[in-house]
Amino acid sequence: MAKVYQATHVGKVRHNNEDSLIVIEPSTFVVADGMGGASAGEVASQMLVETVKSFLSKSPAPWDENILAQAVLLANDKILNLARRQEEYRGMGTTATILSLDGEQAYFAHVGDSRLYRLRGDAFEQLTADHSYVETLVRRGELTPEQARVHPMKNVLIQAVGAIPELFIDKDNFKVERGDIFLLCTDGLTNMVEDATIAEILKTAQSPADALIRAALEAGGKDNVSVIVAGVD
Repeated sequence: MAKVYQATHVGKVRHNNEDSLIVIEPSTFVVADGMGGASAGEVASQMLVETVKSFLSKSPAPWDENILAQAVLLANDKILNLARRQEEYRGMGTTATILSLDGEQAYFAHVGDSRLYRLRGDAFEQLTADHSYVETLVRRGELTPEQARVHPMKNVLIQAVGAIPELFIDKDNFKVERGDIFLLCTDGLTNMVEDATIAEILKTAQSPADALIRAALEAGGKDNVSVIVAGVD
């Protein structure tokens, strides 16, 4: 059903890659951007993808938005418990953006500021909302989207998996159309590359995941960057 491309890169500034991503057959995709001291971010994002994979393997398909959200909540508990037990993991957390395609239906669950986009024809749309401080200001009308992109607190999250016990998860479902292209990505892409450029790459590149990584690196590569691109036949 979906032709899938995926890629990740440490970027040009950081020394370790705290992103994790996974494609769960047949058509479920996860990206996670970890945060925390030392290697804690890597631990949190890897725990997220492993927990989601394990939970879904024990759940009957289709994996709708409620099942995806349950998987994220389980990961939240596991990460919190590990952080309580081991001092070096205190304060770690991760974003989580999950998309599951089943026939003509799509389901997603989302926490943090990684993103899910859809390209449908010429319409490129962000389907998730960032759980960040500056996005809250944008929704209130106190900042423009352009101001938000360069705000010094743009990376401050108000929701992250493993960071708070009472986690709010965005979740929804929608119809899929033939020709839809979905992009899941960490903010190492969206902080470096404008949406219009991302859309053009999705329309034209033969290997869109690699092309998006190159674009982020050419723009400075200031963060880890991870992408999954899924095109619906």
